[in-house]
Amino acid sequence: MTDPQPNAPSRPNGSGTSWPPGAVPGQPAGPVALSPEEDSDACPSPPPLSEGAQILDALRAQVKRYVAMPSEEAVTAVALWVAATHLQRAWQHAPRLTIVAPEKRCGKSRLLDVVTETVHNRLITVNASAAAIFRSIDGDDPPTLLVDEADTMFSTTKAAEKNEEVRGLINAGHQRGRPTLRVSGPEHQVQEFPTFAMAALAGIGDLPDTIMDRAVVIRMRRRAAGEKVASFRTNRDTPALNAIRDRLHAWLQPLYEQAMATEPPMPVEDRAADTWEPLVIIADLARGDWPALARTACRTMTDYEAGQDEEGGLRTRLLVGIRRAFAAVGDPAVLSTKHLLESLNADREAPWAEYGANGLTPRGLQLLLKPYGIGSANRRFPDGAQAKGFARNQFLDTWARYCPEPRAVAEAARPADEPLPDTAA
Repeated sequence: MTDPQPNAPSRPNGSGTSWPPGAVPGQPAGPVALSPEEDSDACPSPPPLSEGAQILDALRAQVKRYVAMPSEEAVTAVALWVAATHLQRAWQHAPRLTIVAPEKRCGKSRLLDVVTETVHNRLITVNASAAAIFRSIDGDDPPTLLVDEADTMFSTTKAAEKNEEVRGLINAGHQRGRPTLRVSGPEHQVQEFPTFAMAALAGIGDLPDTIMDRAVVIRMRRRAAGEKVASFRTNRDTPALNAIRDRLHAWLQPLYEQAMATEPPMPVEDRAADTWEPLVIIADLARGDWPALARTACRTMTDYEAGQDEEGGLRTRLLVGIRRAFAAVGDPAVLSTKHLLESLNADREAPWAEYGANGLTPRGLQLLLKPYGIGSANRRFPDGAQAKGFARNQFLDTWARYCPEPRAVAEAARPADEPLPDTAA
């Protein structure tokens, strides 16, 4: 009878018993049971979550319990913004949170309810004067301003004119050290009133561009048939939210000096970086998955808003249309005004065909381009003809600054070479 080959499975012999497997040099002859200590070393358990990560996870779960959010990035942004209100004294910029929806019944007021019960030192209003707001702001420990139905303040030209001072106050309060001046008292003394405070505004439709540009924008939508959320009852549900608020405050207050001294690597630049920096700092303090979640939300949401601005900004849209007109004919060095206008007015999705009785005119084009220092001139074309037109190199710097190509935007959004907190180098 032939012996079993090494490593071969045991098989029955003629007596009905099994052959033992052959021994392999350097390996045990059979399975060896591991001690509990060795088994633990072989499969290490993940490290426990930090206190900050646990609190943020709990807040995120509460937001998703009551509100059908548009994306996971939006949930992350709301949780981090709420947490950031508990360290307002540490920030150079006070980001706005704008909760907007295309129409009613999209959950914006419900989200504001959850935010209201978890932020630091809430100051709620529906329709307040600028004087009442800035007299309620304490420079040492600013409140969190919460405004529902904000669209009613800016929805019409008359309402916007009436509330222009409120808009200015909200814009000024985005940055530290921008007080408003008022003459007060019997002696008519000039007095400074602080404006710096974080603010959340909810409304139907976009708010003024100057507010949206300083905000983390949450674009709500109506729930689909399969999306279920829990009902919200103030007496029953606010204690749990208030408990998270108190935990946030207790966790973050001792970290004030650390937060104030932190300058994290950011995936965006300029005003977007100013707005998102407090949220990213909170995420870095929490550790765990939050640093990566925060930066993903920052990139995704700011990129989307940049696209919204490209579609809505008249001059920016014109620059994009001009770039497409050049690209459609092979990016020549010069393009006649006549050809450029024909291309712009032919775009049925653009506003130019209805810009005037005959669409966009040479005069209208000149006026729109004047702020960029770009104008037409007599140009010589390859066929020897001369006509009014534009040189492509007139637009290169303006395109790069105001409507960069998507690839250039993605490269500019990359964070610094140093690894993110809690990630591999």
